[in-house]
Amino acid sequence: MSKLPNNQPQNRQVRIEIKDDIADGTYANISFIASNNSEFIFDFARFLPGNSRGKVVSRVVMGPIHAKAFLKSLNEAVERFEKQHGIITAENLNKNIGFAIDQDILKDIN
Repeated sequence: MSKLPNNQPQNRQVRIEIKDDIADGTYANISFIASNNSEFIFDFARFLPGNSRGKVVSRVVMGPIHAKAFLKSLNEAVERFEKQHGIITAENLNKNIGFAIDQDILKDIN
């Protein structure tokens, strides 16, 4: 049996558990991202029509390397989604949400 050099990662399984209340998920329709020299802060918020205030429903803090890995994973997930369901456009985002979206913001998405 050959051994891997110390600088090579070994393939190993990692088991991730999720509590039932976390697995149910939380709806958010707005996100904000802030950063400093050592971390990224992702705030996920919900703003519903008829309200004058939204509410942050979850905050996730990541180091830069994990934020970059998250970005890559999110890009891959969006590409898979678009292959199956079609390209996501500003027109899709403005349908059936119950309130108006600032169209200037949507220009950056397309």
